Amino acid sequence: MDQRRMAFITCVNQEVLYQKSLKFINRLEVPEDIQIECIPIKNAPSLTKGYNKGMQQTQAKYKVYLHQDVSILHKGFIKDIVTLFQMHEEIGMLGVIGARTLPSDGVWWKTYHGAGKVYDNHSGKMGMINFQDDKKSIEHVACVDGLLMATQYDLPWQEKLFDGWHFYDISQCFDFQKAGYKVAVPYQHMPWCVHDCGIVNLDGYDHYRKIFLKNFLKTQ
Repeated sequence: MDQRRMAFITCVNQEVLYQKSLKFINRLEVPEDIQIECIPIKNAPSLTKGYNKGMQQTQAKYKVYLHQDVSILHKGFIKDIVTLFQMHEEIGMLGVIGARTLPSDGVWWKTYHGAGKVYDNHSGKMGMINFQDDKKSIEHVACVDGLLMATQYDLPWQEKLFDGWHFYDISQCFDFQKAGYKVAVPYQHMPWCVHDCGIVNLDGYDHYRKIFLKNFLKTQ
């Protein structure tokens, strides 16, 4: 595993969106001791399969799994992610927004205990979603949203259970914690990312929610 390398892994089925995301990655400040690589996975049958394929294509210790419609605004993103991971070896995954406690129905955004912030237009209008506690430099969470998930350890994604486009992220967060790692959201002065997703297609969401509840919350 190359501790001086960070890979940005993205499942791509709309090249225009990915090229925009790539432009923002290419504008990030890259520390002298870090190399970056971008790995597009074209037309993956699911996010889990795509991310497992991307994971196998790189020796980078630090991996950033992000949606093709995400733009990273924070120029110091690479340095900050690497620094946080080096300071906190117990943290396996970082995200930009999530939930400190997961509701019993598995729908993270219904939480009363959110964390982080992001620019997002899932309602049809761009705006800031802000759950951040400004008093904390980093918040441990139950899960982060899959728009961006950065890791410093590798665990396989649950491609047999989640062979679509939902709950790949929450299940991965739970798998990291089951393996003994923490999941966290860092402090952001301003949102680090824009998630230009538009109104979200929730087809299949309830199907995978029930799979998640059966396999991950049965003993919670």
